[in-house]
Amino acid sequence: MRETNHSMVTEFIFLGLSNSQELQIFLFVFFFIFYVGIVLGYLLIVITVASDSHLHSPMYFLLAKLSVIDLCLSSVTTHKMIADFFSKRKIISFKGCLGQMFLLHFFGGSELVILIAMAFDRYVAICKPLHYTTTRCGSVCVGIVVAAWGTGSLHSVSQLAFVVNLPYCGPNEVDSFYCDLPRVIKLACTDTHRLDIMVIANSGMLIVCSFVLLVISYTIILVTI
Repeated sequence: MRETNHSMVTEFIFLGLSNSQELQIFLFVFFFIFYVGIVLGYLLIVITVASDSHLHSPMYFLLAKLSVIDLCLSSVTTHKMIADFFSKRKIISFKGCLGQMFLLHFFGGSELVILIAMAFDRYVAICKPLHYTTTRCGSVCVGIVVAAWGTGSLHSVSQLAFVVNLPYCGPNEVDSFYCDLPRVIKLACTDTHRLDIMVIANSGMLIVCSFVLLVISYTIILVTI
């Protein structure tokens, strides 16, 4: 018992969405169809923007990047969840769990930056049309993408910086179908109250600031129109 209590957890077990075999088959068909539709839809957007020269503008460039990010974000957990419907024990390694959490926050943070950039693009195009061609050049679009990746990386690292070194020595069952950061933190063998607050504050600040900027941008656009 002493060795078990002080051993490091090397894997996590997902409790999943249901224990009913019939319901899991239905959920597999349901999520598989929707996931295929998501993949085909986003790929169609990317291919259309890339192949049509009339769509080589900053707005459609950002739309294609947003589609790529959404496609990656959808694929981080969905394929694992779909495969687990036919597994008796839904297991993921500790490193795989950290990878899921990192990618979820990475693509989530990057998506917010792209959405803000698209809103600013529409603001310049509608409210300052004479400056649009000079301010929305190719280098600016590339800079926006770099800023998106940088923000996503910074957000992910700041979320996982303290989680990696937490002691996991006992429970390893995650009441979800993916590695949700707050649920994983609760499994640590230590007091995580302050860490929970930091994680919520980090994500909350990013989401609230992005929401405020989006509301301000589109409010100005609506007033101008």
